[in-house]
Amino acid sequence: MATKAKTGEAKVAVLKGQEAEDMVLKYVKKMNRPYGAVDVAANLKGAVPKTATQKILVSLAEKGELVQKTYGKTTFFVANQANLEDMPAEKLAALETEHKMLEETNKVLLADVKGVTAELSKIKSSPTDSELAAQLEDTAKAVSKAIARLEPLRSGTTLVSTEDLALLDAEWTKWRAEWVRRRKIFNTFWALATDALPPQESAALAEDLGIEFDTPEHSTVEKGPLCAPRGSVLGKRRR
Repeated sequence: MATKAKTGEAKVAVLKGQEAEDMVLKYVKKMNRPYGAVDVAANLKGAVPKTATQKILVSLAEKGELVQKTYGKTTFFVANQANLEDMPAEKLAALETEHKMLEETNKVLLADVKGVTAELSKIKSSPTDSELAAQLEDTAKAVSKAIARLEPLRSGTTLVSTEDLALLDAEWTKWRAEWVRRRKIFNTFWALATDALPPQESAALAEDLGIEFDTPEHSTVEKGPLCAPRGSVLGKRRR
């Protein structure tokens, strides 16, 4: 069964005679590029049938309006360049000036686009109003919590009792003495084990075994008030 044509499509009027010839010539001159008869007929949307288009193109070539070129079995037609209107020097200069102005305008627009794009990227990376509201709420809660913890100190309330301080001092003294004892034992045995080794080999051996010696920070703590042998160290630091 044949397919019916769509009712919504507009029917193109088929031209004949001089009207067809004028349309073909106008189109080829306007496009100013090589075309075959099939291409011209197709681009004219059927206004000039393919067979008529071929005859018109050949006729126009014979009249000198078009130039006919054959490549193998394919024939092309192009507007005769000698018949085209020359571009006056003044018009060329005006076009060049306009071209330069458009280039400058384009540069300005490109710079504007670049700036707007950067601003847009900055806006997209910024938090939204709802996110800012949530952040402000979280910050306000954190501030309130910090103020609540500072209130006892501002009022002079003792947060750690004397008994707790004494217990901490005792624990500190006990475990620091144990640490000093173990360090002394290690240093004694390490000196015996590495007595015959040069300093470089001794250091390499310690690195291989993963031994960590005291750093300058440890020495600073040892010389500070925290390791002072007198009285209640923790209690004195808090007074």
